[in-house]
Amino acid sequence: MEAQMRYGQVNLHNTELILTAGLPSQLIKSGLPQIAFAGRSNVGKSSLVNSLIGRKKLARVSGEPGKTVTVNCYRVDGKLILTDLPGYGFARRSKDDVKKWSSLTETYFRDNPALRMVLQLVDCKVGLTEDDRMMLRYLDFYQVPYLVVATKADKLNRTELARASEKLLSEPAFRPGTEVVLYSSLKGEGRDALWKRILDAVGESC
Repeated sequence: MEAQMRYGQVNLHNTELILTAGLPSQLIKSGLPQIAFAGRSNVGKSSLVNSLIGRKKLARVSGEPGKTVTVNCYRVDGKLILTDLPGYGFARRSKDDVKKWSSLTETYFRDNPALRMVLQLVDCKVGLTEDDRMMLRYLDFYQVPYLVVATKADKLNRTELARASEKLLSEPAFRPGTEVVLYSSLKGEGRDALWKRILDAVGESC
């Protein structure tokens, strides 16, 4: 089935990569409202961006997961920006890369009025990791709104998915009332629900 290419007043065809930032000074922190994607390396951030936009190769999947430390910004129809943050928790990342990741991420979260919400990705099958809990502490410290996207939902059967969803919903590391959206980039399941929440978060801009 062909992916829906318009949500509200937003035409997904008009999406382009506008920034690849490797330095804190390059980050965009004003202007169009932003929705950021956070998660471990290999959790499926690039696949989620591609699925949401309805393009196969808009966001490139790295051949060496966890190696790239950049913030990638995609402008959608001149109305909002999807910001793909560098993945974390990859074992082979050097100390310099970890330091660079921390500097980029903290600077992005700090005093950023353009940031409306973070989509915190968690692998359905793996569940919440210590690295995910670290990211949640960042979000709490900087008082950033977030919801949880449970990725790779197609990897579990219905019983396993229900069990994984129940476990995430009762996770004490999340703020009370945190919403969990089950998502399959492969099948597009959860796409409509997630777009609704994105548009709600950016409000009248769309």
